[in-house]
Amino acid sequence: MKLKLVGLIGLFLVISLGLSAQEATKKFKVFGNCGMCENRIEKAALAVDGVSLADWNKETKMIEVAFDTAKTDIHKVHMAIANAGHDTEMHKAKDEVYNELPGCCKYDRAKSKMEGHEGHSHN
Repeated sequence: MKLKLVGLIGLFLVISLGLSAQEATKKFKVFGNCGMCENRIEKAALAVDGVSLADWNKETKMIEVAFDTAKTDIHKVHMAIANAGHDTEMHKAKDEVYNELPGCCKYDRAKSKMEGHEGHSHN
């Protein structure tokens, strides 16, 4: 009986370690200016199923996201942020969405242009 219990505990630990290995943390640039941008960017990232952390720094323009790789990928996080009106390293927001941002949130889009494909880089 003890052997079965030890075996079950061991199996549980192996499964738990395997599940925690699916968590990834990434940092990337997101263009914005102010606290309203911070709220919008973080809210967009957190709306992606599997994202557990989103922390954008307005000084560095960098976001740190933690997510479950079994549920989502970094591409989906970039897309959600771009759909909210903010250019990222991978995706450019649609002009009509960007144009709807409040005046204080309109960053210099010329600085957000990436090399290669428009609004897309191969990192």
